[in-house]
Amino acid sequence: MVAYTGIQGQNILIVSSDPANPTEGQIWYNSTSNLLKGYQFAAVNAWASGGNLGTGRYRMAGVGSQTDALVFGGAGAFPPTYSTGATESYNGSSWTAVASLNNTSNRRGVGGAGTTTSALAFGGKAPASGTTEKWNGSAWTNNPTGLNTGRGMMGTAGTQTAALGFGGYTDSPSTSNSNATESFNGSTWTTLANYPSGIRDLGGVGTQTAALGFGGYISLPTNQTSSWNGSTWTNVNSLNTTRQGVAGIGIQTAALAAGGFSTVGTGATELWNGTSWTSTTSTANTFANRAPAGTQTSGLVAGGSSPYSPGATEEWTGSLLEVKTITTS
Repeated sequence: MVAYTGIQGQNILIVSSDPANPTEGQIWYNSTSNLLKGYQFAAVNAWASGGNLGTGRYRMAGVGSQTDALVFGGAGAFPPTYSTGATESYNGSSWTAVASLNNTSNRRGVGGAGTTTSALAFGGKAPASGTTEKWNGSAWTNNPTGLNTGRGMMGTAGTQTAALGFGGYTDSPSTSNSNATESFNGSTWTTLANYPSGIRDLGGVGTQTAALGFGGYISLPTNQTSSWNGSTWTNVNSLNTTRQGVAGIGIQTAALAAGGFSTVGTGATELWNGTSWTSTTSTANTFANRAPAGTQTSGLVAGGSSPYSPGATEEWTGSLLEVKTITTS
């Protein structure tokens, strides 16, 4: 049998407590617990229930992480709660109402980018379809200039000072799906190369220069996936489950697609590795148009339509590095 030192070129470290910041593949012997341990990937891939939103809604925006998230805008089930500017923050267990968007009229389908202390809200239905607002951690401020193509239900990516909005739906002066792509530099929007198709209700992840758009509605729900390199869009491998209203979480090379609607609501969840999609554990609720936050390994979806506007929150744990005890089994 080949010794560990022959494979790794080093002896196993003997410690009295587990290392605070181990590296992937590291092995050590804990002399206090008398256990041999290692640091490796663990495929959890599971959804769990989180705290309910205070204002149940759908087609709102979400930013942040699983334990520090922000959702804003959206629509309730029926008038007079058809559109809302409500903003709520999440601490990993419960939601708290904070300052609402300034423009509360028709914020259904609002786009979002950034973090919980530096967020951007843009678009929606007319008359708010071009509106842009900035969040500083406690309040929203109207940006002097809005989108060049006013619309909602976009794919989004990026930060407050480097955002990207693509696709969507215009409802003034006429109604149609949009293929517009625009970037935001912290003050103004610039029109860029068109998205490959006029699509609304699509998922989006990534940055202003490296984004991914997927799913959505053309004349029917689609499984189209398109990659952005900062100047052009390229169609890549499609989703396994055709749908619109899909929540997008993560980055261009490590994304999560959750939920949506095809002929019925679906909880279908898929993982993107930079090349292709793999189906994994579905959400408990078959909702569409949910607010996303987090990463491919630690995500969150909240609210949705089914066909009413529930406040359910679900938390995702994917593949992650963790300490494992090494046994002979």
